[in-house]
Amino acid sequence: MSNVGKKEYQAMANARAKKSPLGKDCLFAFLIGGAICAIGQILLDLYKRFGLSNDIALPLVSITLVAISAILTGFKVYGKIAKYGGAGTLVPITGFANSIVSPAMEYKPEGWILGVGVKMFSIAGPVLVYGGLTSVIAGLIYYFIKGASM
Repeated sequence: MSNVGKKEYQAMANARAKKSPLGKDCLFAFLIGGAICAIGQILLDLYKRFGLSNDIALPLVSITLVAISAILTGFKVYGKIAKYGGAGTLVPITGFANSIVSPAMEYKPEGWILGVGVKMFSIAGPVLVYGGLTSVIAGLIYYFIKGASM
């Protein structure tokens, strides 16, 4: 076995790495992410047209987008969209739903408890934990800053 140093390995990896078309990737992320947001706006307008208040329509839009994303993930369509949309599919709430459903589907053969139940939050779990922790810290900082100014 040959001893390849860190620098040599990095040079070999860089030479073989496929160059990403940054401009094209950014454009597709913008267009597909924008399309997801436009669908959300259409849903909001539709729910309001049915007479729902803003307080009911807004969460219903989120629920609908999560459900659509989960269904598209289940039918292996969301991954194809994400292949072209990149971060445009990850940033909205639909990417969060996809990150929960994908591992659950992958580990379903291991059973409902040890497969789906355990692996469902393998990707989304850290987001929930650190997102919650960050919001608590931000809330405490805000409380003490506002409390000090009163």
